[in-house]
Amino acid sequence: MKLTVKDSDIATGGVKVVLLNQKDAEKLDLHHLDRVRITKGKKTCTSVINIAESTRAMPKGKIGLFEEVIDKLNAKQGQKIDIKLAKKPESVSYIRKKLDGKELKKEEILQIIKDIVNDELTEIELTSYITANYTKGMSPKETFYLTKAMMQTGTIIKFKQKPIVDLHSIGGVPGNRTTMIIVPILAAAGLKIPKTSTRAITSPAGTADTMEVLANVTHGPRELKKIMKKAGAFMIWGGSVNLAPADDKIIKVESPLSIDAEGQMLASIMSKKASVDAKYLLLEIPIGPKVKNRYQAEKLESHFKTLAHKLKIKIKVMITDGTQPIGNGIGPILEAIDCLAVLQNAGPKDLREKSLRMAGEMLEFMKKTTKGYDLAKEILETGKAYEKMKQIIKAQGSQIKKIEELIPGNCKFNVKAGKTGRIKEIDNYSIAKIARIAGAPKDKGAGIYLYFHKGDKVKKGNNYYTIFAENKTELDYAVEIGKKLKWGIKIGR
Repeated sequence: MKLTVKDSDIATGGVKVVLLNQKDAEKLDLHHLDRVRITKGKKTCTSVINIAESTRAMPKGKIGLFEEVIDKLNAKQGQKIDIKLAKKPESVSYIRKKLDGKELKKEEILQIIKDIVNDELTEIELTSYITANYTKGMSPKETFYLTKAMMQTGTIIKFKQKPIVDLHSIGGVPGNRTTMIIVPILAAAGLKIPKTSTRAITSPAGTADTMEVLANVTHGPRELKKIMKKAGAFMIWGGSVNLAPADDKIIKVESPLSIDAEGQMLASIMSKKASVDAKYLLLEIPIGPKVKNRYQAEKLESHFKTLAHKLKIKIKVMITDGTQPIGNGIGPILEAIDCLAVLQNAGPKDLREKSLRMAGEMLEFMKKTTKGYDLAKEILETGKAYEKMKQIIKAQGSQIKKIEELIPGNCKFNVKAGKTGRIKEIDNYSIAKIARIAGAPKDKGAGIYLYFHKGDKVKKGNNYYTIFAENKTELDYAVEIGKKLKWGIKIGR
């Protein structure tokens, strides 16, 4: 059946949707959420349908295309397209198999991932696959097959420089921006480190969000090879090079459900490392928000090592304390200030020390020295790391900014101690939530600046921290939520 395109000017954020008039839907025997195949010339797109009950919402003979469908077909208002009922993808039967608790084969997982990347699955089907992995668990074989499938359906970049090293933290700790200090230290020592990072989904900033304050983080594979040749390292947003693209779609579903299947997390991290041809990996597992205790951390470490061995990646795991934020700044600009300060031999001591310890571990792992911490400290204190950071930023198309040029949001609120005592706990979840409600990371200047850490003494009336926002509405809401969360701080004696 041929219908005329009507641009609906609505985006779903990923799911491909079309809108039909009720009479046209009846002619085709289509119902709400049925899957249809739309064709324009040589381009095709599978979408789910919504049905308009009035001609005012959608005239007969027309089809409303949501923005994702418009982009996929390169369709324009008034053009004719063909529409017909589409069969469910074969991968739906594999998802049902996983829901029954059965182990999936290599080719079944690959087909599911291909359909995820090509948007062939509805949101319900994708959610079913993700929740099945979470509730039924994944075998080591399935995790390996998922990792390879994620790689196979994305971009793989091979660099001439060898060997390639990488680092990663499983996250959950606000302000943990060690990457932006470790990378220039390691690069200044001669290591080659192409660091790709995600943007924050549930945290106030990811490495890509913070690095974007200082440099362009969106580059294609060809540009990245030039940057590596110039600087020996980069820190960019992985989404710009299409590494393991299924991962971003999976994370979008996991995030509102607050679930993170272990096998999916392993595959997510390791597929991206293998996709940049990394042969050595430093992995941080903080005990805190995501991993609750040492036993869980060591179990996870074992799983990472097993998967890394299959991928021929040598891995060094560091289990760290993730029970409170790191550094002072939480949010893109505030974290960038911390990082630049540390690189100039100032800044938060906890962020500096953790970065030096991790960089030192990698230097020893790569047999650059037997005293890794000392070498990392020397590179930092002599200014070599800061010079390398300037080189990386220049290679990524920008110039280093002075700290005084980085201005946080102009709306602020000081959170004051209600009594004298010692800080017993700083709740990562509460601090991250308040910072996000204030606007981070979408507003680069939003976030929180901490004045104290766990164990510090405070007097009544001292500022625990300052909330920054770029507009008063978001600041007021952050303050309202902060009060309900009791500011995320507990005081003891």
